[in-house]
Amino acid sequence: MTSESLILFFIVAVVLVGGALIFSSLVPPRSFNPQKSEPYECGIPTQGKTWLQFNVGYYLFAILFLVFDVETVFLFPWATIMKSVGMAAFIEIIIFFLILGLGLLYAWKKHALIWE
Repeated sequence: MTSESLILFFIVAVVLVGGALIFSSLVPPRSFNPQKSEPYECGIPTQGKTWLQFNVGYYLFAILFLVFDVETVFLFPWATIMKSVGMAAFIEIIIFFLILGLGLLYAWKKHALIWE
């Protein structure tokens, strides 16, 4: 790939993304109803203060869930090519599991998995 085609690729990408952003700001219908700007949870109007500070444990729990969810996504391609690649793929997935296991052990020791 030459530098001219790389520059052209980035120019086309910027034009397409910019065009999509401009188009999406011009096309949608607008509603200026004051109820539209009120925060709500599942269609139920809130009671009391709406802007509350959440415990950071919720975010940490969500990030841990995503990490192990992405791990599952990586297992499917590995499982399909493991037979053709052989022992190298097996050793790599063992290293991958060890790293994830260390991360899980670290989260466990920090009590990140305790839901309070």
